[in-house]
Amino acid sequence: MARPIWTGVLTFGLVTLPVGLYTATEDHAVHFHQLQRGTTDRIRNKRVNERTGKEVGTDEIVKGYELDEGEYVVVEPEELEEIAPGRSKVIELAGFVDLHDVEPVHFARTYYVGPRGEEYDKVYELMRSALDRSDKAGIATLTMRGKEYLTALRAQPGVLVLHTLHWADEVRDPADVVPGLPRRAKSDSRELRTAEQLIDALTIDWDPRDYRDTYEDRVKRLVAAKHKGEEVAGEAEPPEATNVVDLMEVLSRSVEQSRSGGSGASGRGKQASRSRRGEGGGRERTARRERTAGRKQAPQRKDATGPKDATRRKDATRRKDSTGPKNAKGPKDATGAKDSKGRTDATRRNDAATGRKKAQRCSRTEDPASLSKAELYERATAAGVPGRSKMTREQLVQALGRPGAAA
Repeated sequence: MARPIWTGVLTFGLVTLPVGLYTATEDHAVHFHQLQRGTTDRIRNKRVNERTGKEVGTDEIVKGYELDEGEYVVVEPEELEEIAPGRSKVIELAGFVDLHDVEPVHFARTYYVGPRGEEYDKVYELMRSALDRSDKAGIATLTMRGKEYLTALRAQPGVLVLHTLHWADEVRDPADVVPGLPRRAKSDSRELRTAEQLIDALTIDWDPRDYRDTYEDRVKRLVAAKHKGEEVAGEAEPPEATNVVDLMEVLSRSVEQSRSGGSGASGRGKQASRSRRGEGGGRERTARRERTAGRKQAPQRKDATGPKDATRRKDATRRKDSTGPKNAKGPKDATGAKDSKGRTDATRRNDAATGRKKAQRCSRTEDPASLSKAELYERATAAGVPGRSKMTREQLVQALGRPGAAA
């Protein structure tokens, strides 16, 4: 069982609750030792006296505040504790704020808060349930390990959680840090409305268990391969930036792709979220969201004829109409086995024929070098160019320029 890193009391009005803080997260990254190149000799850091060059033990080290060059005021750890004996053992909730009003940039570290004894369980659970139902966070200050922290206390299923926050003067103004920030987009632009539709179509339920650290896996594979004397192929280069001229077209195609089922990370995320709900893992979170929505968002609910419902009806009509051109990618063609995108053999043959005809028309009128990467990828798909998903724009142009590529 883990030991608390801090013990004290949590005060809530006139209520006092003895609690302990426990580290909520852990680092699972792959760690390396420092070695001298060409050897297996470890490199270690030492605390060395700057003047004598001799190593100094931790029990001989004190804190010094520099007043002037070479002039210090020495402060002992016990003296720091003595100046705030009460505050260093108390988390006093000064007030409560709407949890959504705290910007994520203010959050620093997270700790679990536990009661120090079974006799305090009732008070602890009462506070946790009240914070959960109100969807608010208690704001308090805490002195720990010689430093004062601004904190936010909030409820999670079954436990209270304390977040340390950055002070206001520790958070940088983005305008002072990020050069050339663009102006806000016009609210009535077609691109903005289409981008909102894409976000809506790709919206999934949040469950952190749907994600894992794939970079850590790649590092472990690299280490294992080097141990065996093997080589590991590098990852593909990132895709090129979207040309502003092609922005509307790319957004529209993205919306259509996501509505027809989609693929890749967004599709896997939706499927995993549905699986979690089927297992019952998100029931308590869903119930909490519903309570919050009932208290805060009831006046804003849309009736059944809203834009999302209309979109669903259009999608259903498109899937049922087997003679329409938009049904070429529909998942309900029962004439044969379906592939990973829900297409049957007949549908795939029809798509391929249509793509070849389109590619032939394009090849007679447009030089591949004049097309956007999205258009090149579309032509490469129609031409059946292998490995096209990992190609750069220049590689796609070369592949389509080969004899027979666009035929």
